[in-house]
Amino acid sequence: MDFEEAADALYAAPAGDFIASRNALAKQLKADGDALGSTRLKALRKPTVAAWVANLVARQVPDELDELLALGDEFREATADLDGDRLRELTPRRHQLLDNLSKVAARLAGDEGQKLSGDVAQKLRETLDAALVDPAAGAAVREGHLSSALRHVGFGVVDETGEPSNVTLLTPQRHSPRRAAAKTTSKDGGGGGRLTRRGTAEDQDTAAEQDEAAAARAAASGEQAAQREREEREAAEREAAVRAEAKRVFEDAVAAAQAAEATVEDLDTQLDDARDALTEAQALVHRLGTELDTARRVARDAQKESREARKRYNRL
Repeated sequence: MDFEEAADALYAAPAGDFIASRNALAKQLKADGDALGSTRLKALRKPTVAAWVANLVARQVPDELDELLALGDEFREATADLDGDRLRELTPRRHQLLDNLSKVAARLAGDEGQKLSGDVAQKLRETLDAALVDPAAGAAVREGHLSSALRHVGFGVVDETGEPSNVTLLTPQRHSPRRAAAKTTSKDGGGGGRLTRRGTAEDQDTAAEQDEAAAARAAASGEQAAQREREEREAAEREAAVRAEAKRVFEDAVAAAQAAEATVEDLDTQLDDARDALTEAQALVHRLGTELDTARRVARDAQKESREARKRYNRL
């Protein structure tokens, strides 16, 4: 069994057995030689009721959940294309799927002996909706390893405490409206239908100023786009650095935990050896004490016989 299989088994366990299952699976991973996996498994948090039901949905009705996630893809495409008609068409289907999946989830939970309160049912629906809106949240729900319910709040996804969750924020593509330059044309009064551009020197100056202004706006827009690109790249680099540092800290913590466990095991071994040595020493002391008592008895008997022999000799 590897870490992924152990995690699947852990989150498939009944809600009330989570802690016992986690300890047993972590012990098995360690026995199999996967100390790192054992430590990682011990760090997994017990899911809330809403998260547990969402995990149950992912395991029991994956096809219905996939249908919801596929609808999320359609929503994002329509949003990226600024297709209002398509969005209005998809919205009723969104509510219908959320209603149906929430009812199925309540039934599945009931089969497991878990009745859903109104608050839990609302958190479950918010989790399913976040899975539809945010592709990373959808992937997390589909995996079935949630420890907290999710909620999309406009700028991203948060957990039940209101803290930002570790899912990727939704960043739909948006198309900026394009402006087409219009040319002013008129017919030549001499007939023949030929189009010519007329205007005074002042009109030409105004047109040149407008062209310069348009070029300046385009340059500014390009600079803004470049600035946004630089900021996004720098933000991505900072995030990568933070993730790398977090990974390093985690690995250091795991290494420290492994070293501590090794030290504990070594001390346990030394303690057992010391106890064995103490037991042997106590047995030796007991044996020597018995032998000493026997020697003293023999010595007393010998002294007694010596005194009696001396008395018999004196009477002769």
